[in-house]
Amino acid sequence: MKRALLFVLLVAAPLSAQDLITGVQDNSFLLEEAYNQDPGVVQHINLFTRDRDAHSWAYGFTQEWPVGSIKHQLSYTIPVSDSNLGDVAINYRYQLVGDGESKLAIAPRLTVILPTGEDSDATGVQAGIPISRVLGSRVIAHTNLGATWFNHGIDAQYFAGQSVVFAISPRVNALVEALWTGSSGDDELVISPGIRWAYNFKSGLQVVPGIAYVMGDDNDAVLLYLSFEHPFRKQ
Repeated sequence: MKRALLFVLLVAAPLSAQDLITGVQDNSFLLEEAYNQDPGVVQHINLFTRDRDAHSWAYGFTQEWPVGSIKHQLSYTIPVSDSNLGDVAINYRYQLVGDGESKLAIAPRLTVILPTGEDSDATGVQAGIPISRVLGSRVIAHTNLGATWFNHGIDAQYFAGQSVVFAISPRVNALVEALWTGSSGDDELVISPGIRWAYNFKSGLQVVPGIAYVMGDDNDAVLLYLSFEHPFRKQ
């Protein structure tokens, strides 16, 4: 469960099908959605999990910044687990296909993992491919594939994930995610149903809370999500 998580209601007036899909374009909780940040808009992502059996917890903070245009995005992730700093990740993502208004979007990512954790001594590189595809007027699917390599002493790790998001309304989404991680015959699958909703403000600020229940092979966890997205300069 821990390895999988570290890779970790409002009804509005009816709008068009595209508005239903794009009303809450955010990260899924365990997976990436293939939409880079719009120019001039920054996102702050908070993710907290509490293991029900081990009584352990994990927290991650991610900040995403556009670089010049929607094509390029830089971000970083700071993980903390049971009060211990984990390995900080520096991410670059390229919007290869589409954008938030497209039926298909692909945004390959390259990540450098720094050995900032208490017991870490290996630097890692992770490559991931998030793919987002609109399947209908209210349904969108997100697929993640990738692998992580370290400079010494640790076997390569692989992951694959799939989420399906259903737009209950332009500001409320229900979602189900599945994430598999594996390394040298040791693998884990988690499945997580959840819900997220958005508060939109005239200033351009969007606040997205969410909650999910993560079911693993050995134990379960409660997941809490909170995202803030806002302009950092005039468009």
